[in-house]
Amino acid sequence: MPMDVMTGNSAQAYGAKLARAEVVAAYPITPQTTVVEKLADLVASGEMKAQFIKVESEHSAMAACIAASATGARAYTATAAHGLALMHEMLIWAAGSRLPIVMGNINRAMAPPWSVWADYQDSIAERDTGWMQFYCQSSQEVLDTVIQAYKVAENHDVLIPAMVMEDAFYLSHTFEPVDVPPQKDVDDFLPPYDPPVKLDVDNPVGLCALVPPDHYMEFRFKIAKAMEDSRKVIQEVDEEWEKKFGRSHGGLVERYRMEDADAAIIAAGTMSSTARVAIDNMRDKGKKVGLARLRVFRPFPYEEIRQIAKEVDSIGVLDRSYTFGHGGAFYTETAGALYQAPERPHVKNYVIGIGGRDIPPKDIEGILEKVLTKEDGGEVEWFGLRTSGSREVN
Repeated sequence: MPMDVMTGNSAQAYGAKLARAEVVAAYPITPQTTVVEKLADLVASGEMKAQFIKVESEHSAMAACIAASATGARAYTATAAHGLALMHEMLIWAAGSRLPIVMGNINRAMAPPWSVWADYQDSIAERDTGWMQFYCQSSQEVLDTVIQAYKVAENHDVLIPAMVMEDAFYLSHTFEPVDVPPQKDVDDFLPPYDPPVKLDVDNPVGLCALVPPDHYMEFRFKIAKAMEDSRKVIQEVDEEWEKKFGRSHGGLVERYRMEDADAAIIAAGTMSSTARVAIDNMRDKGKKVGLARLRVFRPFPYEEIRQIAKEVDSIGVLDRSYTFGHGGAFYTETAGALYQAPERPHVKNYVIGIGGRDIPPKDIEGILEKVLTKEDGGEVEWFGLRTSGSREVN
């Protein structure tokens, strides 16, 4: 496979190109802008055969993707932060319409105060819209996951849209080597989109009509079942990708040095790469620690988390967002998954890296020390605040 050096944003664009997205609806927003700029270049040069639609807002971008997908076209867009928030109504519409749109979201903190740096508040705020959510740790994973996401989303047992996340600037504007698979191999892996139902002037149907209360609940149940069914499909697609292209991204949860771990951290995105360095440092000191990287947040991998809980004595969950309830979303989902589990290790939440604050290996090593000792204190800790000590919440 040809090797290229590119940013995570270019990887998003090439993923959409290799997936043969037929419609790209685009509105720029920092730090996403270079995704759609690259796609515009690819379309203008003729390298990518697609309809590129310039719209007046992110809301309109998703509306255009919905219309395109409903007619049987493979649709793609990308956004970030406030753009994603502006799409909120349309995100629910896309999921309710069972349209397998793929969208790149470059995770950026929400204002005010203004920020353009990495934070998961934007995508976490959309966790209940019915979209699958993938969190990537490298540009290679970004490219691969865009293609995989289409194959999962278009599976007739799934048919729900997917977000492919990458951290602002850590991935979006950082260059690294990426294996770009040949188009023929991707075509063999990802067949053309073949929806079971679509808008067709020669075979008119009605979609998304008014539904009375005695039927509406079943529609939402079917989305819930599709989300649950997607867990198996995600795993199978990643395994198929590994057989064809020689690399796996771990399915739903990627494990690192978990084989004999006494304690583990659950993390997502680029901090997971830093966590590997911290874990290696701790292992060199004889401390048995490991990483469970949350690659997929929706559907939530509760079975994999329960298996990890059987293997370790304590877990620290790292969240780059906060729900303003009781902990970050990764923590509350983890705690919920373990509530009925027979083995429940000590679990604590560490809110870290908010607003793009750097997370060096020494910080993760500090958290791992706390997890190993099952420290007393609150269940939720804001780690690394620029005040006298971190804030713990009971």
